[in-house]
Amino acid sequence: MASQPSNESILNNLLIRLGIAGIFLYETIRSLFIPPYSLNLLLKQILFVGARSMLVIIIAGLFVGMVVALQFYDTLVRFGSVSLLGSAVGLSLTRELGPVLTALMVIGRTGSAMCAEIGIMRIENQIDALECMAIDPYRFLISPRILAGVLCVPILTAIFIVVGIFGGYFVGVILFDLSAGSYFQNMNDTVLSRDLLMGFIKSIVFGLLIVWISCEKGFNLHLDKNGAYGSEGVSRITTEAVVIASIAILFSDYLLSALIL
Repeated sequence: MASQPSNESILNNLLIRLGIAGIFLYETIRSLFIPPYSLNLLLKQILFVGARSMLVIIIAGLFVGMVVALQFYDTLVRFGSVSLLGSAVGLSLTRELGPVLTALMVIGRTGSAMCAEIGIMRIENQIDALECMAIDPYRFLISPRILAGVLCVPILTAIFIVVGIFGGYFVGVILFDLSAGSYFQNMNDTVLSRDLLMGFIKSIVFGLLIVWISCEKGFNLHLDKNGAYGSEGVSRITTEAVVIASIAILFSDYLLSALIL
């Protein structure tokens, strides 16, 4: 019978993986400051991460805003505070639901694709070919994706929040006949600049985490000695990237909320 790995070996493997991921992030950030800079590569990734994710973000934001308004309306009616519906919807979307759900949607649509794409490039030796041609793979492959993630996720979050607010407006004002002025005025009085800043900071951090984890798993596929290589390895690391990135988003959301509050 094969012996079970000890807790010490599991901890060692975890520390090694964290070290590899840290080196990957360092090399990526370092490559950001090395000219020449390719605007075309960045625009291509902005199109992929941002523009092509807008439809799913708009649909998700609309229905999330409607559900949030529906649930808050049912709760506020019991306490006779229906006029606070706009405040509840605005705060929940701006501080928590907007950044987190946008990040999770981007992981499913964009992060998985990035991981699979770079993993396939690794198993087909395309990354090795870049190095043989003296092309820095970090600057050519990873840096444009990091920049696109940091730029696009905050914009997608803002779109999610705005669409969600109007989804809440549809439920509260049109379906339940709440005053439109009360809905927006209470939201304006309650949602402060620090709430917007919290959502903005979270979205930047989430964008960095998504691209970092997704690209690192694909880029370092060949370093994982315990898993299969080839197409099976790509499917495995893509699944791992989605799971790890999702957990990292939720964990960092708690840490940022605790620090910014």
